Amino acid sequence: MSEISLDSTIMRSSDQVSTDLGEEVVIMGLQSEEYFSLENVGARIWNMIQEPKTAKEILDAIVRDYAVEPERCERDLLAVLREMENEGLIEVVAARPPSSA
Repeated sequence: MSEISLDSTIMRSSDQVSTDLGEEVVIMGLQSEEYFSLENVGARIWNMIQEPKTAKEILDAIVRDYAVEPERCERDLLAVLREMENEGLIEVVAARPPSSA
């Protein structure tokens, strides 16, 4: 597993299938053969990563759309992303360090 930071790019794994049921998203992990259900903010995160996004882009959208403190949102978001990665639902591309010119 990779270390997830706000600069990490998050994308859905190809080892899952999901369906949107209105305010709920149901995901089946193809490796684990387990079902996962996401509601509210979790479903919002899942819908946002239809295209790769940085964790910072996700954080900014959640803070903008919900009444949540940025520090708490960051802590909770990174925890959710770690759990999703552990279950094989997302892939995380670590941020590249700045190149020296």
